[in-house]
Amino acid sequence: MPGDYEQLVDEISAALGAPATLEDRDFRLIAFGAHEGDDDSMMDPVRTRSILQRRSTAAVRAWFEGFGIARAKSALRIPPDPAAGVYKGRICLPVRHRGIVHGYVWLLDDGHLSNLELGGRGTPPDPRIEQAMEAATRIGALLAAEARAGAELGDLLRELLVSGASERQAAAAALRGALRPGAAEASLAVVAVLPWDTSDTDVAPLPGLPGLLAASAMPPGAAGATGTDERPGGPPGAGARPGATGHTLAALVRLRTAGGLAPAHSAAEHLLRSPRAGAGAAAGIGAAREELSDLPGAWREALAAARAAHAEPRLGPVAQWDAIGAYRLLTGLPVGTSDETIRPLLSPAHAELARTAEAFLDCAGQASRTAQSLGIHRQTLYYRLGRVEKLTGLDLDEGADRLLLHMALKSARL
Repeated sequence: MPGDYEQLVDEISAALGAPATLEDRDFRLIAFGAHEGDDDSMMDPVRTRSILQRRSTAAVRAWFEGFGIARAKSALRIPPDPAAGVYKGRICLPVRHRGIVHGYVWLLDDGHLSNLELGGRGTPPDPRIEQAMEAATRIGALLAAEARAGAELGDLLRELLVSGASERQAAAAALRGALRPGAAEASLAVVAVLPWDTSDTDVAPLPGLPGLLAASAMPPGAAGATGTDERPGGPPGAGARPGATGHTLAALVRLRTAGGLAPAHSAAEHLLRSPRAGAGAAAGIGAAREELSDLPGAWREALAAARAAHAEPRLGPVAQWDAIGAYRLLTGLPVGTSDETIRPLLSPAHAELARTAEAFLDCAGQASRTAQSLGIHRQTLYYRLGRVEKLTGLDLDEGADRLLLHMALKSARL
């Protein structure tokens, strides 16, 4: 496949006499044509970054998408903008297959393409553009074939992750048979990303990443898979919580060494940069597994870690299961679990009191540390803690009451 992409990109470069690159829908570099000659002026920071780091920044993606490239059916021209690091104009060839955009071919224009007719409004395109678009269509067919294979693997992964004990071995065998030879024999990790947007049906499925064997958008409620919604009365700063209204991505990653989770972290970071990752998205990584039949447990761990990272920014945006502390227990509670004792404290009117109580408990009940972290006087702290006790009926000098309050406040973030 990589050789096919490079050959087609070179074909487009030759047809139009300009350096070309191929990126997927998420602006991840797939292939680039040869840059001939000594004229470095044809390069600009955006293309250089794309080639060297194999991706573009979110700001660059947003800038290009503002020209309607995701909706374009034919070639379109992008003007230069030095302020955005785009020193050279571009011609963008949308790569589509059966109406779905799978990526883009970008051609740098040093001015010699400025008179090239792209077509539209009753004007036929230049024959060279037609030739380039034919090659882009063939690229789209190849990317679509990869996407179909990936979707089939994703379906098998989803079946395994939500399977019951009686179905697990059969589901694992089906996935093993579909994976590349030897892939299932390696140490494996599961990554969860939430929230994950599946609303745009005009976008190709998730592209491949190094080490990524399969990925699937898990529907709400699948083995506890959750999205986000607003939880009234949650602790200040908790914002949206993982709820029951959206999707979560499950990704299976092959590890290079037994237990070495670096490839899983790399995949998680890539996925969080995807336009499909929702605002404030977080990722979790389960402990490494050696057997496919053990992946449902890894999925629950990864999902718990993602929920914890989403609730506690200090843990994320990528969190490992073995590093989320008390959230290993709290994420096991049913969503919405709360204690009536602290419910009054969770109202918006008492958000400052809830924040103070949580900071006090995070600081192991040390008043000086708590006051310093909150930037308040110790007398102000004591006053607020007194109000917390009156609202909840708890005695913060009692260890059991402190434990109950601490767990309840942390759980409310979930």
